[in-house]
Amino acid sequence: MLPYYKTIQGYGEAEIVIKRSRFIGYAKPAATEEEAVAFIEEIKQKHKMATHNCSAYLTGERDQFQKASDDGEPSGTAGKPILEVIKNQGLKYTAVVVTRYFGGIMLGAGGLVRAYTDGAVAGLEAAGPVYKVLHREIELEIDYNWHGKLENEMINIGMRRGETLFTDKVTLTTFPLEAEADQWVARVTDLTAGQAKMNRKDALYMDHDALPF
Repeated sequence: MLPYYKTIQGYGEAEIVIKRSRFIGYAKPAATEEEAVAFIEEIKQKHKMATHNCSAYLTGERDQFQKASDDGEPSGTAGKPILEVIKNQGLKYTAVVVTRYFGGIMLGAGGLVRAYTDGAVAGLEAAGPVYKVLHREIELEIDYNWHGKLENEMINIGMRRGETLFTDKVTLTTFPLEAEADQWVARVTDLTAGQAKMNRKDALYMDHDALPF
């Protein structure tokens, strides 16, 4: 699993008008190639009467699944510029469609490249960027006398956490960065004089507005 990657938060939609042509940019996360293709088809069905529904997607841990479609526009003037926007923004697992309703004025090859680039940027901005950072879920079981000490430590270091259960013991769910999981285990062991019971669970991606390192 990648330690982190950048993608988009969710669905985004934005429209721009260039020389009377409407360009509607759509963006959506796509965990698989199948999801990307399904999203593109959904937009095409939504805009059956559009002049063009140009698209691109990039997915896979190594960006191994990627495709661009000009959908009838001159070769290289639509799909490739959309794909380049995705790549230039450093995004993964992302699909974009730019729908065009022709306004009667020819834009020329250069104008089309700029228009589809701007349409893709608008759609991605509407979706909003997010960083997916790999964390490790670690459950801690401690006596009540260690609770305050651990609470202060977690606040001081900005530890991500889940629910806290109070029974005969205190059970804390913590989410250190995967790269710092061993350090966190060692720190808890030190703070509790080795009396904390710890259960390492699955690694998972969590959302961040910026990289935490």
